[in-house]
Amino acid sequence: MAASPSVVPMAAPVMPVLSSSSDFSNLREIKKQLLLIAGLTRERGLLHSSKWSAELAFSLPALPLAELQPPPPITEEDAQDMDAYTLAKAYFDVKEYDRAAHFLHGCNSKKAYFLYMYSRYLSGEKKKDDETVDSLGPLEKGQVKNEALRELRVELSKKHQARELDGFGLYLYGVVLRKLDLVKEAIDVFVEATHVLPLHWGAWLELCNLITDKEMLKFLSLPDTWMKEFFLAHIYTELQLIEEALQKYQNLIDVGFSKSSYIVSQIAVAYHNIRDIDKALSIFNELRKQDPYRIENMDTFSNLLYVRSMKSELSYLAHNLCEIDKYRVETCCVIGNYYSLRSQHEKAALYFQRALKLNPRYLGAWTLMGHEYMEMKNTSAAIQAYRHAIEVNKRDYRAWYGLGQTYEILKMPFYCLYYYRRAHQLRPNDSRMLVALGECYEKLNQLVEAKKCYWRAYAVGDVEKMALVKLAKLHEQLTESEQAAQCYIKYIQDIYSCGEIVEHLEESTAFRYLAQYYFKCKLWDEASTCAQKCCAFNDTREEGKALLRQILQLRNQGETPSTEMPAPFFLPASLSANNTPTRRVSPLNLSSVTP
Repeated sequence: MAASPSVVPMAAPVMPVLSSSSDFSNLREIKKQLLLIAGLTRERGLLHSSKWSAELAFSLPALPLAELQPPPPITEEDAQDMDAYTLAKAYFDVKEYDRAAHFLHGCNSKKAYFLYMYSRYLSGEKKKDDETVDSLGPLEKGQVKNEALRELRVELSKKHQARELDGFGLYLYGVVLRKLDLVKEAIDVFVEATHVLPLHWGAWLELCNLITDKEMLKFLSLPDTWMKEFFLAHIYTELQLIEEALQKYQNLIDVGFSKSSYIVSQIAVAYHNIRDIDKALSIFNELRKQDPYRIENMDTFSNLLYVRSMKSELSYLAHNLCEIDKYRVETCCVIGNYYSLRSQHEKAALYFQRALKLNPRYLGAWTLMGHEYMEMKNTSAAIQAYRHAIEVNKRDYRAWYGLGQTYEILKMPFYCLYYYRRAHQLRPNDSRMLVALGECYEKLNQLVEAKKCYWRAYAVGDVEKMALVKLAKLHEQLTESEQAAQCYIKYIQDIYSCGEIVEHLEESTAFRYLAQYYFKCKLWDEASTCAQKCCAFNDTREEGKALLRQILQLRNQGETPSTEMPAPFFLPASLSANNTPTRRVSPLNLSSVTP
């Protein structure tokens, strides 16, 4: 049975030299550990973990010759299996996995046994991917499975029960369990792997992919090691706990990892996640200068360029990555974004499909392809793409949000509400999710809930400047004229205070309503100011002129302005054409619509 995550596992570390403390004071010792684990993971074909360790080690100062660590000692079992391991590793490196496993069969050393089992696992994965690409389109729900998984689970389970698995063996056992959708058992085994071999980044990363919320994280009994800080920073980023993540990364930079390209890229991704686009772009541009041939995270960089409609920069990035490696998943996604920005959606979808043929579990490509199918009005294909994205990573709020939008187009508000709620749970402070929820509640005639959502969207920082307008229209609908006026005035104040140029019709809508509201209140100066602003917009010009004539007529007839009906509060001074002061009262109490 797998060890419970709340209990420290009984298995002892195979190599004591690989234990790591939580102290960052001795960076030389950390560098030695990183160089050692980079070599050990490379020997076992765990290339991504090896690369991560090597990059991190490179960011630390070089060690003098006297302090360089010798390779770990060779055991008697290693010596006996050396010839078979050397041959099999050569076959493994050229992706002849079955051949590698054949020559490793019967080997007893830990290293050779891991490579034997890992070769069998990768052989099954390769056959599954080949069959998927050959027989199925990327959007079809294939039932192709890795046939080797069940056999591997049985064999590794026996070894695990006998406590014969080292840290690498536990990692592989956890991967097999995860692939078989045995999530709880996989988490237990990965936690055990981090205790036995805390320096192996791959085990931490796999564990990261299985944690769905912060509560789940609290119940894990993780080793007290400096690697845990990297893990926590990564999982906080994944869980959208961006402030905590940025604080962790800043701490890591302060202790000596300031030159780490991995940390710099993760900080850029964190700023991307909170939509601080300028900051994220600045960091990515700096990262490109430091590491011009880097491809990791460049698809995220291209998302930022896409949002800012920076065509020339996105074109340069796409051409540059094509020269480096045109068949990398990230390169295909960047090219797809480039074509999408040029509104060539069929070509964009083709490149996202190409990315998925290269890696069917690449999250970003599924989500982006869903967006493209939405642009092409192919809702069924978009739904399939978003569902695939959720299967890969249930924490992807973009996929949940995309599904909500798709069902909104299909006029299925109850489905739509479910998916928007899921997106909101993942991004509770994202105003776009709250506005979408509010619109959904409005369609379902749940107006109180809709008001709560719009007000909350405004309170958390409305990025699209639409929440107040929608809230005002709801108040209009419910004939709550004072509340509607207050929302419109606050909307106008916000726009003018941040200096945005509004290109939609809502500004004119706000001024038209306020002009009519002040007119009914017999506040001629305020009504006149708003009516004059209406004349600046094509759709409200005639109404504004008509209202100005009515106000002039009433003034000429000696109609006195009211002193009883208060205006909600000041209009911005810059809006008043003749600088006529407006009355002010305390803001209306909106506590009844605050969640």
